[in-house]
Amino acid sequence: MSDIKIDKSYINQHLAAMVKIDSRNPSLVTDAPGELELGKYIKTCLEDLGLEVEFHDLETTRVNVVARLKGSGGGKTLMLNGHLDTVGTQGMAEPFSARVTEGRLYGRGSQDMKASLAAMLASVKALQDAAIKLKGDLLLSFVADEEALSIGMEHLAKTYRADAAIITEPTDMRLCTAHRGFIWFEVETFGRAAHGSRYQEGIDANMHMALFLAELYKLGQNLLDRSPHPLAGPPSLHVSLMQGGTEKSTYAAHAKVLIERRTIPGETLLQAQAELQAIVDHLASSIPNFKATLTASFERFPFEISEDASIIKSLQRAAQKSLGQRLESMGATFWTDAALLDEVGIETVLIGPLGQGLHSAEEWVDLVSVYELTDLLCETALDFCGVADDLP
Repeated sequence: MSDIKIDKSYINQHLAAMVKIDSRNPSLVTDAPGELELGKYIKTCLEDLGLEVEFHDLETTRVNVVARLKGSGGGKTLMLNGHLDTVGTQGMAEPFSARVTEGRLYGRGSQDMKASLAAMLASVKALQDAAIKLKGDLLLSFVADEEALSIGMEHLAKTYRADAAIITEPTDMRLCTAHRGFIWFEVETFGRAAHGSRYQEGIDANMHMALFLAELYKLGQNLLDRSPHPLAGPPSLHVSLMQGGTEKSTYAAHAKVLIERRTIPGETLLQAQAELQAIVDHLASSIPNFKATLTASFERFPFEISEDASIIKSLQRAAQKSLGQRLESMGATFWTDAALLDEVGIETVLIGPLGQGLHSAEEWVDLVSVYELTDLLCETALDFCGVADDLP
């Protein structure tokens, strides 16, 4: 590590305290408490570090917390970001224990991503302890709802600006520079209700949906056979929800499916929609009485950042100094909040600590990697924001 001293006991203390706070996302879990209590805890930590804090109430129990370590001026602004919410705890014996065994801290949110929140706080403390003044500002942002609809990041992206951002999602200390996006499509088929015995009158919307799904399966296989993105993999799709019909002895007048189409960098909504519409049009022209509609109901863009971006270069220089090696680049098949910052023109990359068990019955984070992440964030801030005075 570098000459900057990381307060490991500070990290251990606050990470354990945060894991013990239930911040499950109420959009995912009925009666979950949301991020309010954890947001209040982090607000206190930031105020203890002498920072002015902005506390944004988004919805009942849903909050963003933002603070700024002000620079002397003349430097670039770097945003550090993490999300406050966690997924549910089903199947976990001790979801909020924060038990430490063999260098691993256990509990829901330990890796995803309260360890990163602790690292963000500790990076400010380390800079302050070393009496280092940055030229540019260091913006710390803690957002709600990343695990569901990202209302926190949507608000943040509209409210704050930075020259670059590091989202500290868990990546096993690799640089995530690309990930897939997704689009939700609804397809509805329309028939005619009739008694099950009246085949002359009934038009079966469920049968027509089955014809559509058979063609959709072929498209899904075709997507997997296409040239993959070098980091994020191939595009894909799946049918996530289905409904149709009303009674056992009645022809279904209506059927609906929800399709999730995962997109790779370079793909667009129009391209994905055109492929689905082509199936609908083909069936409408070849099957008597076939009628269907296609609607795009929600979209999140894929994400990609160039290896030549200034924040990537700063992170790599910082990694050589703090870790003694370059960081490996990776891509993700899932979506993250990085795409929303990228969409508003903020250079964004993801890196976070080692661990296992995201969204599963046993989650843990490697504490040494949290210390390393903290040091890396400090060194990156020095490189990207600039130093106002010589290091002591």
